[in-house]
Amino acid sequence: MNMQRNILIAALLVITYLMVLQWNADYGQGDELPPVATESSQSGNDEVPSLPESQNAGETGNSSAATSDVPPAVEPGGDAEVPQTAATPDDTSGNLIRIETDTLRAEIDPRGGDLVTLSLPQYPVRKDRPDLPFPILENSNAMTYVAQSGLTGKNGPDARSAGRPLYSAESQSYSLGDDEQLVVDLRFEENDVSYIKRFTFTRGEYLVDVDYIIDNQSGETWTGNLFGQIKRDDSSDPSSSSATGMATYLGAAYWSADESYTKVSMSDMDKNRLKETVGGGWVAWLQHYFVTAWIPAADQQHVYQTRTDSAGNYIVGFTSPASVIEPGQQASISADFYAGPKIQDSLKEISPGLELTVDYGFLWWIAQPLFWVLSLIHSFVGNWGWSIILLTVLIKLVFFPLSATSYRSMANMRRVAPKLQALREQHGDDRQKMSQGMMELYKKEKINPLGGCLPILVQMPVFIALYWTLMESVEMRQAPWLGWITDLSLKDPYFILPILMGATMFIQQQLNPAPPDPMQAKVMKMLPIVFTFFFLWFPAGLVLYWVVNNMLSIAQQWYITRQIEKGAAAKGE
Repeated sequence: MNMQRNILIAALLVITYLMVLQWNADYGQGDELPPVATESSQSGNDEVPSLPESQNAGETGNSSAATSDVPPAVEPGGDAEVPQTAATPDDTSGNLIRIETDTLRAEIDPRGGDLVTLSLPQYPVRKDRPDLPFPILENSNAMTYVAQSGLTGKNGPDARSAGRPLYSAESQSYSLGDDEQLVVDLRFEENDVSYIKRFTFTRGEYLVDVDYIIDNQSGETWTGNLFGQIKRDDSSDPSSSSATGMATYLGAAYWSADESYTKVSMSDMDKNRLKETVGGGWVAWLQHYFVTAWIPAADQQHVYQTRTDSAGNYIVGFTSPASVIEPGQQASISADFYAGPKIQDSLKEISPGLELTVDYGFLWWIAQPLFWVLSLIHSFVGNWGWSIILLTVLIKLVFFPLSATSYRSMANMRRVAPKLQALREQHGDDRQKMSQGMMELYKKEKINPLGGCLPILVQMPVFIALYWTLMESVEMRQAPWLGWITDLSLKDPYFILPILMGATMFIQQQLNPAPPDPMQAKVMKMLPIVFTFFFLWFPAGLVLYWVVNNMLSIAQQWYITRQIEKGAAAKGE
């Protein structure tokens, strides 16, 4: 009995500790990154983050891309670097080009044609403020997070000594309206070569097509390389809550044929510079619920690389092989840019492995089927809260035999508890005789003292995988259940679910055999209180799962315990 209880307590503490440790190892940013001071324009409510305000380079000092932003070129037929000798470019042109579709609100800097702000009107900052779209890209005093692209190399306009090109547009503002697509053309001409940088936005999509149409009317062969990159500072993730003490991953990732999903954290970029030639693939920056990614041509070899600029910003991107355009010829070079929620089905259609940016940790092979079943249930019931409840019921049904074995063992241990107490009184402090007597009793009653532990340990990976499934899935963000639970990704505002969780945990303890050691008994009585406080700030969806799981466990354990006690009473034991 003593051994069984010790193993249960030790297993619970070790698994809890390992879960926290592994999550922070996979997703934490590390302690070496200095905190970033941010400015907020909100005065009445500090829970609503300030939205980005577009500012000129003269105001912020970081709007325009410095020469260090332009990556080295790739020689035709190889990946040798061509040094850039361009001088520091001019400041931005001043007026940004505004884009509005049903899914995106963006601003493009004519200097270089970079996406410098982007927000998501269908994903508001808070559910009670639908007028405030969640910002992903931002270029302000609070944050630097921009998507850059251009043409570098021998004749690339982004490698010119005068700095990055200043594009012109027919309008300062574009709106999708009733059309299915919105095409925004930026134009630049130099040395008898004209360039059109075309952004194509599609209704209902978060994927933006970026095309360069190059018309070489000069007398010389034009050679250049397409590059796309994401630049971000080390500021915290605005979409992640640290209330639970667990940080979701904030950093870069890329795809390669050998490793379909490789993370490159900011600390990794500080230590080493990534440079790898990859066929097709993608390069991305991840945060909780959302991702930005460049997806270059799938049929070409690209150089993926990371570096930092002079301001300490982190840059991750690709450089495509050199394109050669003969005099009098025209050609186009393209790549796609994604900025939006981590919706697995959509990401999978864009590029192989991009759906892996929904990072479920090392138990992804369990979490993925769980999410598939959860989504299937949701397609019928239409509510993520009820879907979690039904999924919990299914999991309990799958593990019913294992749980039954565990509860029978606990019930039998409870049944023989008076005999164990008699052995203690008989042998006093003689631990050797006490242990022998316990083994003989277990053998006589056909009880395995470890029978209640092992089935629980077998189920633990599933419980942990479901935890990560609910934590990482953007579908839970601002998803209501019923009544006071209007957002399953946030804590219960009235702490009703955590209190219910603690109460059901206490009831479960009453069905278990009492620990023989007084100190153990005190520790076990404190656990429901400790776990209640631990769960107070957990997302409501996670706590809902534990409450339902506890209630089903109580029903199953009560039934099995009652059956065993009835059988013992019938035998006169």
